[in-house]
Amino acid sequence: MNRFTLAVVAATVSTSSAFAGGLDRSGQRIGFMFEEGNYAELSFGYAKPSVDGNDVAAFGGQASGNAADNFIVPGVSVKADLNENVSFGFVIDEPYGSDISYPAAGSVALGGTKAIVDSYAITALGRYKFGNGFSVLGGVRYQEISADVTLRGAAYGALGAGAGYNGAFASDGAWGYVAGVAYERPEIALRVALTYNSQIDHELDTVETSALAPGGQVRSKTDIRSPESLNLEFQTGVAKDTLVFGSIRYAKYDETIVSPTFFDAAVDPAIQNTSLTTIENSTDFEIGVGRRITDRFSASLTLGYATKGDDDLVSPLSPVNGSKSIAIGASYLVTDQVKLSGGIRYTALGDARPETGTPDTARANFTDNSVIGVGFRVGYSF
Repeated sequence: MNRFTLAVVAATVSTSSAFAGGLDRSGQRIGFMFEEGNYAELSFGYAKPSVDGNDVAAFGGQASGNAADNFIVPGVSVKADLNENVSFGFVIDEPYGSDISYPAAGSVALGGTKAIVDSYAITALGRYKFGNGFSVLGGVRYQEISADVTLRGAAYGALGAGAGYNGAFASDGAWGYVAGVAYERPEIALRVALTYNSQIDHELDTVETSALAPGGQVRSKTDIRSPESLNLEFQTGVAKDTLVFGSIRYAKYDETIVSPTFFDAAVDPAIQNTSLTTIENSTDFEIGVGRRITDRFSASLTLGYATKGDDDLVSPLSPVNGSKSIAIGASYLVTDQVKLSGGIRYTALGDARPETGTPDTARANFTDNSVIGVGFRVGYSF
C-alpha cells in the first residue's frame, strides 16, 4: 500500500503552490525522502493566472489587464539508501518566485509596473531511522535569488508617473539549513513529518535607475531575507485502498524587506527600511483523499486554502489576498520501477486592493481572479 499512497500524493504536488502564500513556489516539500529504496523523480508544474482589476474612481476606473504572467515550476529529487537506517538525498527546486507585469496600456495607476523574482535552491538531506517508527532528517540548502522591479503609473506619484523607477537586483547565493522529525506506521500507511526551513540572508548588488536619482543611477547593496518556514505533512490509510493526506505550511514573511538605498530615501527620508513590497506571514492548508482504483492506477482529490491578510490592502507587486483551490490527480504505475503522476488545480484568488502611499491608500480593486495549474511527475525506483 505504501507505493500507492506516495504515488497518489505526488499526483497533485506539482500544482500545489501556484499563487500560494507570499512568494512560495515549490513549497519546499521533502516527501521523496520517504520513498522505498533508491528513488529519483522529475517534476514540472505550469500555472496560467488570470489576475486583473480596475483602478479606483480617482484614477478613472481603467481596467488593468492581466497583471500576472504564466510561469513554470521545475524540480528534480534523488534519494539513496546507505543501509536500513540511513538515507541521503538532494533536491533542486524553485522555492520562491514572482511574475507580476501590469500591461503598460492598461491601468492609469499601475500600468507598466513589474516585479520579477527568480530563485533556485539545492538542498542536501540526510535521514536516520531509529527503528521504532521515528526518524530525524536534516541538511543544508544553498539558495540563489535575483529580482527586477519596475514602478510605473500615477499610484507612485512623481517616482512612477514622471521619472520612472527600476531596481535591478543581481543574483546572490547564500546558505541555510533544514531540520525535521517524522513518525511512520507502514501497516496503516501512517506518516507525519514536521520540517523546519531556516531563513536565508542575501546581499544583492543593486542598480537603481530613475530620472530623480543622482546622475540617473544609484549603485548599492540590498539585504534581503527569505522567510523561515514550517511544513507539517501527514497521511494515513482510512479504509482498504483509501488514503487521507494533507499539509500545513507556515512562512514568516514579515522580515522579507526589500529596501534599496535610493528608493528608501525617495519615498520618505524620515522612515528607514521602506520596502518595495510588503508581504504578510502566510499559512497554507491542504487536505485530500486518494483512492486506488486498480493495482496500477490511483486517483486523488485535494482541497486547499491560503489565509488572508489582516485586511484586503495589498502590495501592487502581489495583488492577491488568500485563496481557495481544488485539484484532481492521477497516478499510474507503468512498471515496478516507473510511475507517472499528474494533476490539474483550479485556484480562486481572494479579492484585494493594491495600495501605495503612507498611509496606505487603495489604488485599484481586484476581484474574481483565478489560476489554472497543471503538474506532471515521473518517478523511478532503482
